[in-house]
Parts: sequence; structure tokens; C-alpha cells
Amino acid sequence: MEKYRLSAFADEYADSFEEQCVALKNFGYKNIEIRGVDGKNVSTLTDEEVALVKRTLDKYGLGVSSIGSPIGKIKLDGDLGAHFEMAEKVFKTAKYLGAKNVRIFSFYIPDGMEREDCKDKVLSLLSRLIDLAEKYQVTLCHENEALIYGESDDSCLELLTYFKGRLKCVFDMGNFVLDGYNPFVAYLKLYDYIEYFHIKDALYAGAIVPAGKGEAEIEKILADYKSKNEGYFITLEPHLQTFSGLNALVGKTFDNPYKYENQQVAFTDAVKHLEKIL
Repeated sequence: MEKYRLSAFADEYADSFEEQCVALKNFGYKNIEIRGVDGKNVSTLTDEEVALVKRTLDKYGLGVSSIGSPIGKIKLDGDLGAHFEMAEKVFKTAKYLGAKNVRIFSFYIPDGMEREDCKDKVLSLLSRLIDLAEKYQVTLCHENEALIYGESDDSCLELLTYFKGRLKCVFDMGNFVLDGYNPFVAYLKLYDYIEYFHIKDALYAGAIVPAGKGEAEIEKILADYKSKNEGYFITLEPHLQTFSGLNALVGKTFDNPYKYENQQVAFTDAVKHLEKIL
């Protein structure tokens, strides 16, 4: 078995799904994490559009490492009924496309509420999502991200240990840096639950940069994991061009030295930097 398998969010290369597939084949990638398809989020695709995605994947010989869903990116006081309908649609799509994993989040805290006040509801909703996903033979993988319940390494660990392996971890070291947490410390805490990695690099000052050029300790983390594991996915999610407004988003001011003329150039540079690390 291969030590690792490469995948990517190729919607950062192009909106066109066919262009995404062509690019990945040219880069030597055999898998894709599907998020954006022809300008639409994967969660909104019709059955006919999903079938077209499958035909396109087969045409280029690509597998689906995961569905990069928006599940859990909603406030706890939002329309959860509609959100669960969307989630089931995503799970059906994952099963149809042969994706074992679905990336999810752990909900935003409503205005005026404290994180601890939301624990029971978060656990209840995640439990329902896990039960539903298991009916479709897919594994939910929680990604750490700003402002959700599972933002910090400790809050991620709380969720993962509670579900005793039924919920896995998508480890995003760049997100930990952007949110002010030490990525290697987080890696050691979450190691037992890591299903796969999202690769983006960042500076604590608030900039996303190419892999190896920031403070996310990507090389150190991947080297340690590679020494003990095999068959896992490494998914490139560079955010170099698509997140030019990051400073405003995270409330920091930093002049990012890495600027690109278009998303194709940015994505190509991201591929080269990850290749150098690997």
C-alpha cells in the first residue's frame, strides 16, 4: 500500500468540474475532494448533476477521497431541519460517488450564548448526523475551523473522544495557526483520530501562504505521521487566491507577500510547494 494518497480541492483551480479533473490528471493526482462543481456547492447538485460528476470522474480515472461538505456550518439556532435534509443529500452523493469520507463542522455558537451552554445541543446534533451517515456507509470527519464549537485542539479532542472513533478528524494545521493554536501540539493531541489532512500553511500574523512558507509545521507533522501510517489521504486546500480577503475575515492586518495573477497560477504554485515538502 502507498504511504499516502494525494487529493485536492480542485475548485480552487477552476469552477468547471471538467477543468478540475484535467488539471489534477496533469498534476499526477488520482483523487479529488469535491466541494465546488461548475460554480455550485456539492450539497446543491441535482441527481442528474451528480450522475454527470460520476461520468466525468470515470472519464479521467479519478477517485473521490471525500466530500468537502458545508455540513455543520450553521448557527445552532438556524434552520436545522433543512440542514439535515441537505446532509442526507450529501451522504447519498458520497455513497453514489464512492467517497468513504464526508468533511463536516461542529456548528457556530448563536449570538449571546457561551460555548459551554451549547455543548449538549452540539453533541446531540452530531450524534444524529453520525447515525444518518452510517446508514449510507460514510464516515464523518470533523475539521477544525474558526468560530465553530470545535475550533481549538482541546474542543476537537472533546468531540472526538466523546464519539469513541465514530467521528474522525480532518487535521488542518493552517486553520490552527490562523486561530492562534500551536499546530504540532494539536497534532499530538488529535493523532489517534486523524483520518486525513488538509494542507494549507499560514502565519500567526494572519496570512495564508504556500505550504512550507508559514508556521503550520506541515513538514514536521507529515514526516511524523508518515513514519507510523500508510494509505491515508493528503488533500491540498491552498486558499492562496480564493481567500484574498482573509485579513478582513480574521480581523488581522498583514500584507501577504504571496500574490498571484489568477487562481490557476496560485494552485500550480501550491502543488509545487507541497511536492517539495513530500
